Amino acid sequence: MFVDQVKIYVKGGDGGNGAVSFRREKYVPLGGPAGGDGGRGGDVVFVVDEGLRTLVDFRYQRHFRAPRGENGRNKGMHGAGAEDLIVRVPPGTTVVDTDTGEVIADLVEHGQRAVIAKGGRGGRGNIRFATAANPAPEISENGEPGQERNVTLELKLIADVGLVGYPSVGKSTLLASVTAAKPKIAAYHFTTLTPNLGVVDLGEKSFVMADLPGLIEGAHEGVGLGHQFLRHVERTRLIVHVIDMAATDGRDPYEDYQQINRELKLYNIKLEERPQIIAANKMDLPEAAENLARFRERVPDVPIYPISAATKQGVQELMYAVADRLETIPKKLQVEEVAEVEERVVYRAEPEPDEFRISRDNETFVVHGEKLEKLVRMTNLNSYDAVQRFARIMRSMGVDDALRRHGAKHGDTVRIGEMEFEFVE
Repeated sequence: MFVDQVKIYVKGGDGGNGAVSFRREKYVPLGGPAGGDGGRGGDVVFVVDEGLRTLVDFRYQRHFRAPRGENGRNKGMHGAGAEDLIVRVPPGTTVVDTDTGEVIADLVEHGQRAVIAKGGRGGRGNIRFATAANPAPEISENGEPGQERNVTLELKLIADVGLVGYPSVGKSTLLASVTAAKPKIAAYHFTTLTPNLGVVDLGEKSFVMADLPGLIEGAHEGVGLGHQFLRHVERTRLIVHVIDMAATDGRDPYEDYQQINRELKLYNIKLEERPQIIAANKMDLPEAAENLARFRERVPDVPIYPISAATKQGVQELMYAVADRLETIPKKLQVEEVAEVEERVVYRAEPEPDEFRISRDNETFVVHGEKLEKLVRMTNLNSYDAVQRFARIMRSMGVDDALRRHGAKHGDTVRIGEMEFEFVE
């Protein structure tokens, strides 16, 4: 089964919790805190495996969770970090954030890696919170939650040559005549429902050719097999445009040529610049020669090779022309532009005013903010000292004052993330 698009869920591993511990050794009075940090959670890493050709495995497993880090230990020992979760994908896989539409990674070369969901850092143990004012803190952090994402995987086949054209113009017959591929061939439209790959071996030269499902008008909007076909054209270095020069379906060959190129351009304007060779197919049928003569007059700038895929007439000359043309085209693959964001740590004296916002849910005040919600998840709510630290941080961020401005009074309910508590003056 050929599968070229799936939606999956990925989650980085949570960090391990920090430990609360104190030295209890003989002859060591006032031993002090000795709770170690938790280990980091594992990342979800996608790795390209050239042995894979389809995304079918993701039909049966759609959730991928990396392991969490170990908790901190006593005697100042840190928990072990978790191993990354390696997910193997075929070459040509594009990873897109389903919720935002952002391209996360474009994976094309064997062994290429991309971190799709980062694991959380380990929580700090109480040894990290010792101060002169509080030399024996009973404070520790929970591990940071791992990153969660819904992602869409799109497979765009990596082939040197893509065969394009209307349904039933002879693309599959041409592929079968020059390679060992065995695509389904029949006398009805959309016989080919999924792309077929074959290797053309010309002795000293060889290349990979893809027979792609037929296009129709409106394909760039997803009509017919539009998007399933068009995403694979993006990877090809050369387009072989197969045209039924005998007009067996009553269509005009020149109009077919114009319409297919229009669909390519509307889907991705870069495809307009992709090199093309025209394969004028079905030359063994009546009226093909007359149609070809008229076609040459209207398309003088593109190489045209008359062939008959059924009888193999002219096919060898076409393949050698394709091989020669490929030698002049750079082998650099067309990849999606993935924005690289440089990670920085920014220290601010004053919190930015948009770090959180407050809304109402009936009688409950809801505080939204990524930093605050992460702080709630990392706070050990069973520890009095940890809760007091959390309250101090909220006051320093201006959350208390903001709640008062929104009308919060003593005893009102406030919710941050999944935690609810009473507002206390």
